[in-house]
Amino acid sequence: MMEETHLRTRRQTVKLGLVKVVGDLFPGEQLKIEYSIQEGVFCRLSNSLLSHREVRQIAAALGEWVSSDQPVTFLGHEGGYHLYDVGGVRVRALYAAEPKASEVEPFNFIPFRGGFIVDFGDVKEGGEPPLIPPERLSEAYEKTQHWLRNISVEVVADVNAYVDAGRGHELLGIAEALQEKEISDIADMILAQRRALRVLLISGPSASGKTSFAQRLATQLRVNGLRPVPLSLDDYFVNRADTPRDEDGKPDFERLETLDLELLQGQVADLIAGKSVQLPCFDFVRGCRSEHGAPLRLGADEILVLEGIHALNPHLLPEISRTCCWKIYINALFLLNVDLVNRIPTTEVRLIRRLVRGEKFRGTHPETTIDQWASVRRGEYLHVFRYQEEADAMFNSSMLYELHALRPFAEAALGRIPDTSRHAPTRDRLRNLLGFFHPLDDEMIPHNSILREFIGGSIYFDGNPSPGVRPLPH
Repeated sequence: MMEETHLRTRRQTVKLGLVKVVGDLFPGEQLKIEYSIQEGVFCRLSNSLLSHREVRQIAAALGEWVSSDQPVTFLGHEGGYHLYDVGGVRVRALYAAEPKASEVEPFNFIPFRGGFIVDFGDVKEGGEPPLIPPERLSEAYEKTQHWLRNISVEVVADVNAYVDAGRGHELLGIAEALQEKEISDIADMILAQRRALRVLLISGPSASGKTSFAQRLATQLRVNGLRPVPLSLDDYFVNRADTPRDEDGKPDFERLETLDLELLQGQVADLIAGKSVQLPCFDFVRGCRSEHGAPLRLGADEILVLEGIHALNPHLLPEISRTCCWKIYINALFLLNVDLVNRIPTTEVRLIRRLVRGEKFRGTHPETTIDQWASVRRGEYLHVFRYQEEADAMFNSSMLYELHALRPFAEAALGRIPDTSRHAPTRDRLRNLLGFFHPLDDEMIPHNSILREFIGGSIYFDGNPSPGVRPLPH
């Protein structure tokens, strides 16, 4: 079973050693652990750029610390943290580490953007090639971090201060305005490519807000005089009896081959050529395709929109000219750290979103959601993340206030998991994380917000879709 990076205690030990050696090498500076990059994390100094020589110094010092096999002494829990003594340095960590410096996963250092990536390159789990730093993903993070600096917000306590002062609505308004501007900018980029563009492809991992984003983008495209036409990939499923199987013989619904690629590729090509097609319609009750699909023909001002986990996979539409396609990758790249060295993993935020949505709208018990998470994450690694750099644009669906708003909903869902459940440790971990966030009244959140996809009250999901825009697939 796949284990999340932040839950691997031997990786957490590397982080503790890194805090110590950076403090020793650069007195007066502060290490900031910013975000994950595939199987690694990007780090930098809070106020200075690092040269390649200095990165090599840090890597060498960390290697010496590991070889020293010094004890990493657990001092207890304090304020939601694990507290450790690392060679005389007290370090607070959100997640547990090992008791000795030598108990680490192998790692490499890669100088990157004035900082460095600590890459764990999980070769034992699939022999992936050496990490190639994802420039587009990094740019998306850096853009968000630049915006946070503009409003003098860096850690969770900064947002808590706004909430406690009754000014949470100020940050909420700024965060929503930023997303609207980003969506508008993407619509303008699409308009600039209008002459050749016929197909818009949107992909992202689970609970990234793809559907709400697609609806809001559709509105902005209509403002620009374009008409988005959704094409549901769900209707192109092969009959359930023909679904490919995994190594255990169970149906593998995450694979590209669950789609009738020949039919999909042929119909998209016909639509681009101006021909009319009879769309398929998949009957999920019977597990097979119905013969009652609607006819479709693209008008001159219409753009076909495909949304799903495989949308950026170049094998989805291999014969369609790249100039006809425009690709968008969306993810909830959470903006805040609890403190400079304790980042909040994006996967935790998406799991919380998924728990809340499942509880409120899908009748899914929180234990079932957690049960499914490992399979969901495996599918993301295999079918989503590896194609993210194919995107023409990236969109960050996370908002700096969202865990403040999600906290009451998430705590209610987690409260349904009993102490006897095997998922009680996950329940307690997420509760502890949510405890850092002061609750924010969700009544202030606009009804077209992406967050409404998870907490309810969305104009796109509560029986009142935008005029003239057909609902895009969930």
